[in-house]
Amino acid sequence: MTKKLNANSTAGNASSVPGPGDDSSDSQQKITAFTSLRIANFRLQLTGSILSNAAQWIQSVTLSWLVYDLTGSGTILGSINLVRALASLFMIPLAGLLVDRLNRRMLITLENSWLFVITLSLGLIVITGHVSVWHLFVFTFLGGIAQTVDTTLRQVLIFDLVPRSHAPNAVALIQTGWSIMRVVGPSIAGFLILWVGAGTNFLIQASVYVLVAITILQIKFPSQKTNPVTSSPLQNIKEGLHYVAQERVTRTFMLMGIIMPLLTIPIFSILPAIYAVQVFGDKTGRVLGLLMAATGVGGIIGGLFLASLGRLEYRGRLQLLALFLLSLSLMAFAFTSNLVIALLCLTLAGFFEIIFLASNQTLLQLSIPNDLRGRVTAVVNLSSLITPVGALIAGVGSDLLGGPKMITIVLTSLAAIIAILIFLFSPTVRNYRFSRGIEGDRGAGN
Repeated sequence: MTKKLNANSTAGNASSVPGPGDDSSDSQQKITAFTSLRIANFRLQLTGSILSNAAQWIQSVTLSWLVYDLTGSGTILGSINLVRALASLFMIPLAGLLVDRLNRRMLITLENSWLFVITLSLGLIVITGHVSVWHLFVFTFLGGIAQTVDTTLRQVLIFDLVPRSHAPNAVALIQTGWSIMRVVGPSIAGFLILWVGAGTNFLIQASVYVLVAITILQIKFPSQKTNPVTSSPLQNIKEGLHYVAQERVTRTFMLMGIIMPLLTIPIFSILPAIYAVQVFGDKTGRVLGLLMAATGVGGIIGGLFLASLGRLEYRGRLQLLALFLLSLSLMAFAFTSNLVIALLCLTLAGFFEIIFLASNQTLLQLSIPNDLRGRVTAVVNLSSLITPVGALIAGVGSDLLGGPKMITIVLTSLAAIIAILIFLFSPTVRNYRFSRGIEGDRGAGN
């Protein structure tokens, strides 16, 4: 295809929005850190994604505070997270089918409307003083269903709105926005709880979903070819599973995506509170806040760095290098008792974490054909259900091994060893060339 697509025409005309397989001469332009922002439709998606992440952080912090305020029970607080995981397990296969079969503008409107209604309802229940614990469990389950669809849909939308050559840049910018909210989101939520209370917090979150819907509705989506449903929903779901089982590249990068939720993400999410108290003597929560913020700052820097890499060919090697250096950074964090050095280590860890996550998502999506993208993405997202297992391993390991340091060293050592073994024995990852992914060559890396 030789027709040139310039940034202005792409931004302003739905018919000129480049599809996932578009191989225009525009794809030969130099990729800079903010190249994808030249596309108006992507700017709108990024804005909607940041607003959605803000709403989810407000919800997560407020819900946790409300559960503990009502019950004083850590067990019930943990059960809330289990309910969210069960909702995802129930909905992930159906989410992919919905994304592939329904008009995406309509789907994103429906799921944001769903989130608005249930969040507004819970906010009113809290404000009127009628809230009970069961309300929070129902809200968590219903919200988990909608957010599972939202997660799958947003991953697919990137590849609807930018050329394949821009995909790494676009994914990196989306991940950067997520990292920004990881830094400021909990602070915003905590401030709002103190200022306006938990009930009003949910009303503010509901208003954010309205802004998300308004933003996304302005996107000029490319024409979407949806095949008529001629088989059962179960058969359509099986198509996604079959594709993952048959395609080596997709299967390999999906399995690599399991490494972080199992071995490293729990170190970011579960162990910092234990480090703050046992290693740094934190009694106010200040050190914990600094530890969490350092990871987010590193993620922001890592996202911008990755967005500026342009057409780096060996993305599989980049992903492995990021995993190895992430492991070393966390290992160094475990060995230090100096807060300044610890913050530097976590900043580096956040930097390499985003490079790994964004690279993994990009390579996976480039290996999936358009007509199966939603279903296969949903299957890939099943790996997120490994996170509770990793959290359990980290928590139990900290108790059994006398603190967080030894379990951190064990988990990061395993991650580093896995990175080395994949590099040595998997040509699918080691030889993966970004240019073949752009061309839609599913045999890349073989």
